[in-house]
Amino acid sequence: MNIIVCLKQVPDTETQIKVGSDGKSIVTDDIKWVMNPYDEHGVEEALRIKEKFGGEVTIVGLGPKRVTESIRTALAMGADKGMLISDEALEGSDSLAVAKALAAAIKELDYDLIFSGQRGVDDDMGVVGANIAELLDIPQLSVIDKVEVAEDGKSVKVNRPIEGSTLVIESPLPALITTQKGLNEPRYASLPGIMKAKKKPFDEKTLSDLGLDAAEFGEGARKVKVLEIKPPPAREAGKIVEGETPQEKAAGLAKLLHDEAKVI
Repeated sequence: MNIIVCLKQVPDTETQIKVGSDGKSIVTDDIKWVMNPYDEHGVEEALRIKEKFGGEVTIVGLGPKRVTESIRTALAMGADKGMLISDEALEGSDSLAVAKALAAAIKELDYDLIFSGQRGVDDDMGVVGANIAELLDIPQLSVIDKVEVAEDGKSVKVNRPIEGSTLVIESPLPALITTQKGLNEPRYASLPGIMKAKKKPFDEKTLSDLGLDAAEFGEGARKVKVLEIKPPPAREAGKIVEGETPQEKAAGLAKLLHDEAKVI
């Protein structure tokens, strides 16, 4: 079974984000970049399915040259091949343009199943996976926390949590699945895996290589435009409710909730 995992590189969630001077972007000079956490679950699930059914796992990433590091991490985890779509014209592209480039690259590959994180932890849009599935004209199964591929490798059954219950969906393959936390526990790359990753096949594509028009990408072609980025307002310092007894503290808390917070 041949599986593709779409990978995005995002700022480490522990990185302090600063708004750029233009008010529409972030300062990237000191950012530590990592594999999108939701994509890690896609890599892990792909590897588990490969271990059961055989086949290959191909990682497809998009962005500047630094994305190679995250793709190599996935290869060190056990994936077989890597591909980076990198082109200056991609800078500033929105989710639809990103999906167009990824779908164009995937069309050239042999696949039975595609994994994508259910969202990126940076822009939090959560639409790239759905757009890829639409462009490839295959079923899309979103926000999944359990995957079961049929023994004949022709269909898949997945679980999607919904409020108070679980939605069980069956689909023929090929299909695209967007993954979320709870699906699995991603493995760490071993030292032998890191060494082997350096010798695994790795391809790099530009938009022209994929037969795409650069005019459809970048800041000028965005359908969704960023008007302004602002940091969240600073939080006020907390208050300690004074009192000699629990009763006095409870009365003081109730007064604050009524007079200041105005929630009771």
